[in-house]
Amino acid sequence: MKKQYLLLLFCIGLIRIGLAQDNYEIQVYGSQTQPKNSTMFELHSNFTFEGERAVVDGVRPSYHAEHETLEITNGITDNFELGFYLFTNYTAGYGYQIIGSHIRPRIMAPLSWHLPVGLSLSTEFGYQSKYYSPDTWTIEIRPIIDKQWNNLYVSFNPTMGIALKGIDQHQAPDFEPNLKVAYQFFKNTDLGFEYYGSVGPINNFEQLPQENHAIFLAYDLENNPKWEVNIGPGWGLTQATDRFIFKVLIGRKIKWGERRHS
Repeated sequence: MKKQYLLLLFCIGLIRIGLAQDNYEIQVYGSQTQPKNSTMFELHSNFTFEGERAVVDGVRPSYHAEHETLEITNGITDNFELGFYLFTNYTAGYGYQIIGSHIRPRIMAPLSWHLPVGLSLSTEFGYQSKYYSPDTWTIEIRPIIDKQWNNLYVSFNPTMGIALKGIDQHQAPDFEPNLKVAYQFFKNTDLGFEYYGSVGPINNFEQLPQENHAIFLAYDLENNPKWEVNIGPGWGLTQATDRFIFKVLIGRKIKWGERRHS
């Protein structure tokens, strides 16, 4: 138990030294891939109550923007999945827009390796409109490391964002660390926090006011084989970060080839 508390303090400390995903898919990944012959359908709904009110680098304001993202993830093998995203945005004055899509292959270290932690690697590639992102073609490389100790769960995603086309295309990859710490207080309920950061190019971090740092309080539904729920408010901690966002993630898993019994 002492080791668990030391790890928790260490993870909280990371916040002192460190908002990726552009507020469309606000999620810290776990290492587990989608099981073979199953598909997860997810809807990410995020509303920015207090955000950027001006056009910056040609990107439209995030103030009172409603982001709806459809994510479909299919389990290909026991340790490989393929995901697809469709990003949409509604902002008063600009209306409803489909702004881009990504694909995301992910591979997990086999359980037969008996590693002390969960380990997987996600690579996400795609396009987003220049009116909603300063970089239109991007790649995200996301290592995922997680661990469950009894009721305590920790996941760390030391993510790298690479701009292929846009204002950052000639810069080194951005470092975008994500962290989740959750505790199962009740049988089907996890409560905890999630941290999202973006500190700038790995060879030249931004000054603190220009970095993105956000903290979310998060509720997760546990022990349900069919449904996924993640809900919580989030607060930006720096001048460059949207100040207040509320997110809702609802997911439904479908297993293919199951026989129904009357």
